[in-house]
Amino acid sequence: MKLSLNYTIILLLVLGNLNEAPAQEMKSADGNDWISLFNGKDLDGWKAGVNASTFSVEDGTIKVAGERAHLFYVGDVQNHNFKNFEFKARVMTKPGSNSGIYIHTQYQEDGWPLHGYEVQVNNSQGDWKRTGSLYNIVDVKENYAVDNEWYTEYVKVEGKRIIIKINDIVVVDYTEPEKPFREGDGVHRVLGTGTFALQGHDPGSIVFYKDIMVRPLP
Repeated sequence: MKLSLNYTIILLLVLGNLNEAPAQEMKSADGNDWISLFNGKDLDGWKAGVNASTFSVEDGTIKVAGERAHLFYVGDVQNHNFKNFEFKARVMTKPGSNSGIYIHTQYQEDGWPLHGYEVQVNNSQGDWKRTGSLYNIVDVKENYAVDNEWYTEYVKVEGKRIIIKINDIVVVDYTEPEKPFREGDGVHRVLGTGTFALQGHDPGSIVFYKDIMVRPLP
């Protein structure tokens, strides 16, 4: 009887600890932690400057449709300041749409983000730089995803190296040089630390994002 009572107490303590575990943490297939940055219900943890109405939540996705705008992650994970990480999101573009995923960037009210790199989202819009491009640094001409179908966009930053995969295919493997040459508006297009941002490119573009996840690395 005493043994049974002790077992019951231990079981209750374990269940209590499980209930207190962050809901946003998920285990990947290899057992490491992926952390969700989007709850599928609202834009809690995200912030847009001008034209914030470009971003909405629809059927568990972030819908991007409207005037040029950028939606920055400002939530609690890593205090929205990432250095080394793996990032992935499920993305679907409508025909003729352009968007992007910024890394190592900083919140700003208006304009194209000055800091960090843009990872391109564009399967059929007029700009020839296609999905997976490290925009204006390593540009991809080929299509590795198509409109109206969900695909996975993956970015890994470790040290000075950036790897981009589309549906598990490596499309960019770039190592930033010690003193990268940048000019004009791209002067801050270098690795450092920062947050993520989703781009609303133009009123003719409609793009959906879901399952937005990060795995911080040492």
